[in-house]
Amino acid sequence: MAQRAIREYDGKTLFSKQWENYFSGFHYGFKSVLVTSGAELLAKSKEHGFEWLKQEPLVAKPDMLFGKRGKNGLVLFKDQKPGDVSLAKAATWIDEKSSHTTTLLSGQHGTLTHYIVEPFTPHTQEQEYYISATTVGEDDVLYMSAEGGMEVEENWDKVVEVKIPINMTDADMEHTIKANIPVGIPAKDKIRFTSFAIQFFKFYRDMNFAYLEINPIVMIEDRIEILDLVARLDDTAGYLMRDTWGEIEYPTAFGMEDLSPEEKAIAEADSKSGASLKLTVLNPMGRIWTMVAGGGASVVYADTIADLSGNVADLANYGEYSGGPTTGETKFYAETVLDLMTRNKDAKGRDKILIIGGAIANFTDVAKTFTGIIQAFENYADKMKSVGTRIYVRRGGPNYEKGLKDIKEAADRLGLYIEVYGPETHVTDIVRMALEK
Repeated sequence: MAQRAIREYDGKTLFSKQWENYFSGFHYGFKSVLVTSGAELLAKSKEHGFEWLKQEPLVAKPDMLFGKRGKNGLVLFKDQKPGDVSLAKAATWIDEKSSHTTTLLSGQHGTLTHYIVEPFTPHTQEQEYYISATTVGEDDVLYMSAEGGMEVEENWDKVVEVKIPINMTDADMEHTIKANIPVGIPAKDKIRFTSFAIQFFKFYRDMNFAYLEINPIVMIEDRIEILDLVARLDDTAGYLMRDTWGEIEYPTAFGMEDLSPEEKAIAEADSKSGASLKLTVLNPMGRIWTMVAGGGASVVYADTIADLSGNVADLANYGEYSGGPTTGETKFYAETVLDLMTRNKDAKGRDKILIIGGAIANFTDVAKTFTGIIQAFENYADKMKSVGTRIYVRRGGPNYEKGLKDIKEAADRLGLYIEVYGPETHVTDIVRMALEK
């Protein structure tokens, strides 16, 4: 499956075009525009059918294939600043954001060029739900939670995971979803949410999405508001879906224009995967390198390394591998990091440090991903020893005991220094251990 990320605007447009075919009993009042400047937004407001741009409070945000826009301060909406966001305010904000380079919390940087603008939807946090679907191995998987919004990753233990085999009948699929609706869905919305979840999954599968996420989805009686959407299409189905998909753009990911060859290679692998593979090289000469599972964990490790090392330049890279990557994908990611790490010895003669960390995985098979890392070790062991590499591992999750055992045995066999810890050890303690030595 070759996965191609699409803009939020195009994903919502596809929902709108197919709404009557899939979402019986629900209303979706699609109002959305995609613009590249404040002037284009002002001009759009003069066109027939877009009068709402002048009449309603607005929300504006970049639409450039990166997430966590709220945490990056890149969403303009009513509650952020006193008063409604008017057309004029949105146009001015877009031009201001386009006028300079933007650096994300992930380290990605570039110029913002595309923005999605929509009406502001008044609602409470209790009305925010989460739903997504993707392919994991041979199964499709539906994820649902009664708590949507920016903190869904931090509250992933509240997300219900429903595996739906490809050959499962529609009747069995509907029964399985009904039996797994999150207990936190209020009674007043449970029947509606169940109906929507079933229709959402059918839409996801029939439209040949590789990944589809709404976070949050707001349900106000029979009215559905899709506040934020992430989508990737299976482009191997493009010849079948040409008329249904319409003229959908497959844009280059934000910041890729300035990426190194290694960063581009990982970004390309990420675009074709159902997992998340991210890499930013901060200092090629740095001595502390990381392979961290999970975007949230990556931030924690980066902050801890910068704090405990006393020199942020020691941190060589930032990134993540998460979302259930295959053994082959993990091997490719690990080999890319190891190749960068072993090109130069530390200028002060110190050992290189490799941190393989992460929180406790939700659905990523630790043993499977560690098999990919072990295969990379086997190809780079001599180079790793030549720069004096010390490896520190902390991981938990499915099959973590086997993963830790396998990686320890492999490193010992290859003559690599390694310390291995499970979830009984605090998530960032391995940074302290590494730096103390």
